[in-house]
Formats: sequence, C-alpha cells, structure tokens
Amino acid sequence: MSITSDEVNFLVYRYLQESGFSHSAFTFGIESHISQSNINGTLVPPAALISILQKGLQYVEAEISINEVNIFIFIIINHPSDSSQVLQLFDLSASVHKFTFQQDNDPKHTARVAYRQLYNHLEVMEMDDEVQIPATVLRGHESEVFICAWNPVTDLLASGSGDSTARIWNLIENSSGGSSQLVLRHCIREGGQDVPSNKDVTSLDWNSDGTLLATGSYDGFARIWTKDGNLSSTLGQHKGPIFALKWNKKGNSILSAGVDKTTIIWDAQTGEAKQQFPFHSAPALDVDWQNNSTFASCSTDMCIHVCRLGSERPLKTFQGHTNEVNAIKWDPSGMLLASCSDDMTLKIWSMKQDACVHNLEAHNKEIYTIKWSPTGSGSSNPNANMLLASASFDSTVRLWDVERGICVHTLTKHQEPVYSVAFSPDGKFLASGSFDKCVHIWDTLSGALVNSYRGTGGIFEVCWNSVGDKVGASASDGSVCVLDLRK
Repeated sequence: MSITSDEVNFLVYRYLQESGFSHSAFTFGIESHISQSNINGTLVPPAALISILQKGLQYVEAEISINEVNIFIFIIINHPSDSSQVLQLFDLSASVHKFTFQQDNDPKHTARVAYRQLYNHLEVMEMDDEVQIPATVLRGHESEVFICAWNPVTDLLASGSGDSTARIWNLIENSSGGSSQLVLRHCIREGGQDVPSNKDVTSLDWNSDGTLLATGSYDGFARIWTKDGNLSSTLGQHKGPIFALKWNKKGNSILSAGVDKTTIIWDAQTGEAKQQFPFHSAPALDVDWQNNSTFASCSTDMCIHVCRLGSERPLKTFQGHTNEVNAIKWDPSGMLLASCSDDMTLKIWSMKQDACVHNLEAHNKEIYTIKWSPTGSGSSNPNANMLLASASFDSTVRLWDVERGICVHTLTKHQEPVYSVAFSPDGKFLASGSFDKCVHIWDTLSGALVNSYRGTGGIFEVCWNSVGDKVGASASDGSVCVLDLRK
C-alpha cells in the first residue's frame, strides 16, 4: 500500500479540522493546495490519520527527532499481554501540529508549529443498550458538514459544508411540491463569470423571523439568502476566512468575525459594512450580540472585547484567559457573558467589573463551545437557576449552576471530543454531539442519559427545532441527520 503526498496533506488537513483548529486547517489547506486535489472527503472516515498511525505503529517503533525546531516526538508502544494483543498508543507528549496565524509586512500568512495532545481514547467503545432514536439521514453534501441550524419558524434545516455549499432541507410534514433540498452554491467572480469558491462554509445563522439565512465562508465573503435558496446579498470586506456570524434580534444587522483580526457589523438591507472593529491582535473566532447594537468578540489573542455600533473603542475588555478563547455567549438576559478557552477554563464576566465573576475549572482538555439554558416563557421552569453547558475535547459535557459557580452534572458517555451542545427550547433536555459519531440526549435536571443515536460520521454540530421534537446533526462524512424524538 502506498500513500501520495496529496493524501498525506488531506489527512493532516482533516485532523486539524477534527481537532477544532479551524484557522490552522485553513492555513495548511492554502499552502498545501487542498482545494486542487481530487480526494473525496466523504470517503475519509473520522480520525483517519490516527487510525493509519496506529496501524503503522504495529510494525514500526519510532522515535523522531526534529532537530531544526528542537522538538521531539516520543512514540511509546505498549504490547499488552492479554489475548487480544491490542496495540495501544498511549502517549504522544508533543502531539499534533497547531498553526497560529502571524502576519507581518509580507501579505502571506506564516504559521508557527505547536503541538497539542492527541485523543486519549483512540478506540470508540461500543454503545450501551440505550434505545436508538429513529433518524432520517439526508445525503447530498460532497464533503464534511460543519454546521447546521433550524429555521426558527418552520422545519427547514440549513447546513454548511466543505463542498462550498450550504443546503436547506425541507422537513415540513405534508409539504407539497419542491425539492427536498435547496443547494446554495458559494461562488466568486472570476473572468466575468461565477465559479465555485472551493472554500468551506463554516458558519450560518437564520434571522429571527426565518425569512433569511446568512452564511460565512473561508472565501472571505458573508452572504444573505432567502429561505427559497436565492442569493440576496454578498458582503465583502473581510480579508480572509469568516469564522462566525450572527444576526441581531431585530434583524437589521449581521455581525461577523474573521481571520483578519476584525469584526464587522453589516447593514442587512443594503449589504454595506456599517462599522469595522480592528481591536484584536489575532484572528477573531466568535461573536455574540448583547443587544441590537452591542456585542462581544473573542480571539486567539486571549482577549474579549465588548463593542458598540458607533463607538470607536471597546466599551470593555476582559482579560484573564491564558490561551485562545474559542467561544463566547451572553446569557438570555444579556447581563452575564460566558467564555471558554483552550486553557481548559470557563469564565463568567459582568460589565460591572473587570475580573471574572466565576472561574470554572474542571475540564482537563480544551473547551470547544458553550451554551446557556433558555429562560422565560419558553423554559420549563423560569425560576430555576441558570445552567451553562460546556463541551470539551476531554470527551465530557458539563452542566454548571452559574449562580453558585459549581458543576452540577458531568456527562461522560462520549468517547471522543465533544464539538457541540444544544438545549431543547424548554430547557428540559440537552443534546450533545461528538466525534465518536454519537448524539446523546440528556435530562438536564438529573443528568441522566435519555436517548442515543450513532451516526456514520463524527458529529460537528447538533441543534433543536423550534418545537423541540427534532434534533439536527451534521457529520464529517457529509451526512445530515434528523432525529425524531416523537418516535
């Protein structure tokens, strides 16, 4: 068996994506010309690089010294004495490449190689005897599906993929006519004609009335589409990939965050940039609105800025994380801001003080994302303490009582990094998706596992529909799954 350099590059590119290093994957993909290869990403299974390494290590004992950068990778192989003779790779002390964007007078981005710890669990354990949820598997994407989101009004599910398309899937019961999927092709203008951008669609968000869908792409453009799949506007001012974008509640503005270290508020009607905020010193990874004109942003520079439309400086800057900040979320009241980081901590911030209100430490690997439980009329118990859910590369989900600053449940059924969590609209349940190919549904009060589903690819994103009877999940093998909880 032989392997080409294109295949090696693709395996490394996929590994970076699976490990959550999205901007690193982009840099590596550009320099290795991933978009020009003819590899079908849907045929490459999750953790393929790790699997190949494991099989190779059955025959080769390796100690690799990289003298040029004075980094050593020690590969320790243990041959168990039990009958299964399972070869275990249990420590890669220097582990995986991670690239951090740097930019100087040369317009080309350079990358610094760092090393991160590989997955502790390299084998996916068999599912327990939980009841499997019936699922509809939607196929059509030709590469990984990074994100999905339900229309807030009706059962239309949007998905974004590495195949440079977003899709809108019609799950409305008894709907008549039309195609089951609308393909939203992301093109750029070259030589007077539209050609596919060949860049990943990695962020999308519906406006509050469900009439428009915004998408963000690695091609540097944000786009607004009608729910019928027609392109309404193209928003072009970022110089490089867009990592996150969000509508404000009013629906008149879109907020985006980019690798160019800036955030932009766009006029949704005209497609013009209202204001660009150049305050971060490194790529901006996430944004979230506090209200219709004020927002927070976070970055690989470890800082969080709170900014307002019309203000020339941040209203507040929160510092305290010791590694890049992956995600931020305002609580439903807009009073508290939660952040999670590669430093393995969650922090809760208030505009009333500079230091964090709570520093929540319990995870032992990077925390990829966070979500607040819903409150008010839509939740099952408006008087209950606010819950915050965190998803980590340590394969666990944790539920936190933010008022008391304590972890109330640790959810441990996943066997691989957990990429996504989502509360049901009534707050009674939490869905989690992991690269072990499983979606789990948990009872938020007891922390008990209620239902499970095993898909065919690693799960990047989970989301609930507005009624709370369906969960959407997007996967690394190009599939989109819809779990019907009524059945």
